[in-house]
Amino acid sequence: MMRIDIYYGGDHYSVGGRQLDDLKREIESGLDSGSHWLEVNDGEGMMRVAHLLLTPGVPLAIVPIPHENGVEPDAVWTDGGPPVAG
Repeated sequence: MMRIDIYYGGDHYSVGGRQLDDLKREIESGLDSGSHWLEVNDGEGMMRVAHLLLTPGVPLAIVPIPHENGVEPDAVWTDGGPPVAG
């Protein structure tokens, strides 16, 4: 995954250099313990670290942004669906 956009509290953040499944596991594990500080990038371009406090009931959207050609290098097409990790 090249970049994952995150929408939290009405604002836009991003995470780079992470796999979607790994990020989801980190978030789920943190929420299982009650809360979790998620390190993200605030803004575009140069990294400006922000920490989001994740707690149950706080809306959070994770949006994977595909590579330039729209397909992950390790993705395969499924019948009638988008590429998935293969």
